[in-house]
Amino acid sequence: MPGQRPRRPRRRYPRRRYYDRGERNESFNQSHPESSNSSPGAVDPTGENPGVETLDRPAEEGAVEIGEQISREPEFGEGIIEISGKGFGFLRDPKRNFVQTPQDIFVTPEIVRRFGLRDGMWIYGETRRGNRGPQLTKLLTINGGEPAKYQGLRPFEELTTINPNKRIKLETVPDRYTTRIMDLMTPLGMGQRGLIVAPPRTGKTTLLHHIAEAVTKNHKEMHVIILLVDERPEEVTDFRRSHPKAELMASSNDSDIKSHTRIAQLAIERAKRLVEAGTHVFILLTRTARAFNNAMAGGGRTMSGGIDARAMEIPRKIFAAARNTEEAGSLTIVATALIETGSRMDELIFQEFKGTGNMEMVLDRKISDQRIYPAIDIFLSGTRREELLLQPWELEKINLIRRGLAGHKPEEAIQRLLMFVKKFPTNTQMLKEIPG
Repeated sequence: MPGQRPRRPRRRYPRRRYYDRGERNESFNQSHPESSNSSPGAVDPTGENPGVETLDRPAEEGAVEIGEQISREPEFGEGIIEISGKGFGFLRDPKRNFVQTPQDIFVTPEIVRRFGLRDGMWIYGETRRGNRGPQLTKLLTINGGEPAKYQGLRPFEELTTINPNKRIKLETVPDRYTTRIMDLMTPLGMGQRGLIVAPPRTGKTTLLHHIAEAVTKNHKEMHVIILLVDERPEEVTDFRRSHPKAELMASSNDSDIKSHTRIAQLAIERAKRLVEAGTHVFILLTRTARAFNNAMAGGGRTMSGGIDARAMEIPRKIFAAARNTEEAGSLTIVATALIETGSRMDELIFQEFKGTGNMEMVLDRKISDQRIYPAIDIFLSGTRREELLLQPWELEKINLIRRGLAGHKPEEAIQRLLMFVKKFPTNTQMLKEIPG
C-alpha cells in the first residue's frame, strides 16, 4: 500500500552471535581471565593463528589449543628416528611396535641437519606438544651417548670388512645341548652371516630362543636385536617375555606388508648406526625375503615360483650387511630359511641365500620325527674359516669327531654325538678327553 513501510523478508537462518561483541565478550573475559588477551579465533598482526603450530615455527610459539591451556613444562620423549625424503623425521615409539602414529614426535629439518641424524638412531630429548602433535625441541642424547660423539663417524658402507675372528660362545649350562653342539659343529663369530635351514616343526623357534638367551648371557657387550617379520602374534609375545634384555622389533602376520618391509629396513639401519659407533650387534632374523616378495608382487617380471625379479634385492642387501669391521664394531646376523614346505617360493628363496652366508646349519625332518633335538644334520652344517674362531687343539679334536661319525646316517650321527656330549659337563672337558 502507498506510504506503508515495506515488510522485511524473513531470515532463513538465525542471526549469528559473536563472542567478541559487547557484554558477551565482557562476561566471557570475566569468567576466563587467562583468555582475555587472546581468544581461539584471534589473529595476530602477521595474519597467522597463534594456536596453530607451523613446521617452520619454533615449538615455544604454539601456546594455546581451543578450550585448554597447554602446559609450559617440558616433556621428554624417545624413539628410533625415521627420516623422510623431505628432510624432516619422526621418532617411532617401541611401545607401539614402531608403527607410524599421529603421536610420533616430529623432528624438524634443522635438527636433522645440525646433528647429522640418520635413519636408525635412537633419539632422546625434550618435547613440546602443539596442535599438530609433539615436536622435539632439544636433542639430549643419540643412542644413549653425547650427540657430539656421533658426528663425523665413518659410514657403515665405508668400513673395512674382515673375516670373523672373535668367537661368540653359546654354551651356557650342561643340559642345553642345542647350543653346545652348535659351538662344536657350527661355531659363530662376531660378524658372522649365518643361515638356519629348517623344514617346518624341526625345532627352529626353540633354537632361536636358545641362541638369543646364550648371547645375552655370555656376551653382555653385544646389543641383541630380535627381528620377527610375518610371525604369529603369540610367538612375538613369547619372544618379548622370554628375552627382556634384547631389543625386539616385530611385525606379526596380522600387520600389512608395508609394515613388514619398513620394520625390517628400520632394524638394519638401527644396527648399522650402532656398529659405526663401535658396538657389536647380534640380529636374529626371520622370514624377511617372503615379506619383500609379497610387497613387490605385481611390480615387475615374475620368475618361476611366483618370485618377483626385484624381490630378493633388498633382503639380500640386509643379509649381506653382516660383517666384522676393522675400524668399528661388528654386525652378526643369523637368519632362517624354510624348506620342504611344498612351496616353490621357499625353495627359491633358500637357493638365493645359500651362497651368501659364511655359516649354515641344516635341520633334518627325519631327525626331529624321532624326537632327537637338536635335529642338526652335522654333515651339511658348518662354518667357513672356522680355524679363525677355534683354538688349534679344539679344531683338531672336532675334526676327529667328524671323521669318526662320517660313516653313519645323519640321525645316527647326531644321536651318537649327543650321547658323548651328555657324559661331560662342558665341551672343553669333553674335547680334552678325546685321545689324539
